[in-house]
Amino acid sequence: MKNYIIFIVFAVIVSTSCEENKSNKYTNSDEITDIDGNIYKTIKIGNQVWMAENLRVTHFRNGNLIPNVYNNTWMDITAGAYTKYNNDDNIIATYGLLYNWFAIADSRNLAPVGWHIPSDEEWQELIDFLGGSGISGGKLKESDTTHWDNPNIGATNESGFTALPGGRCDGDFYFLNSHGYFWAATDFDSVSAWVRILEHSSAKVYRFSYVKQTGLSVRCIKD
Repeated sequence: MKNYIIFIVFAVIVSTSCEENKSNKYTNSDEITDIDGNIYKTIKIGNQVWMAENLRVTHFRNGNLIPNVYNNTWMDITAGAYTKYNNDDNIIATYGLLYNWFAIADSRNLAPVGWHIPSDEEWQELIDFLGGSGISGGKLKESDTTHWDNPNIGATNESGFTALPGGRCDGDFYFLNSHGYFWAATDFDSVSAWVRILEHSSAKVYRFSYVKQTGLSVRCIKD
């Protein structure tokens, strides 16, 4: 009888511990403020802490202004720059800004103090933690069709990452509401760098290299 009671107590402790570990996989973290005063929600996913919103800063960490480009010269730029999707100020608070990769790589730092742009390896760690590229997109995407096109396949936002479809710019603007493109700080070669892509029509996360002049969304990760 004594051994039976001990077994029951042990089983309860293990079950409680498992539930706590499950609930603690994704934890709201402290808000972060960029140099412009924009405040971002953050989320702890596994051992990483991520911004839960797209970056919308317009100055480098040292206070220097990031050039805002809105014309057909966008793809000719080889220095850090940002653009607003369709030059629309009204959607920046939701979707953030689109940055070329040169802004990512700039030594003046795009991310707030204590944060950085995730490497390709850090993106992969996130994706692996969420079960792999075949299903992790659904766990990352905002879970309804307020901002994502219908159908938003597999979207649960289980992780709290709240990925949003900010589209892209390559001189013209494409795919707002249907695709989220996120830069990695890791280049692929001299002309392109790694990107993670989410789509409304899939629960997957795709990994491609894009020309560095392309304007894409940015999420930051804590140092």
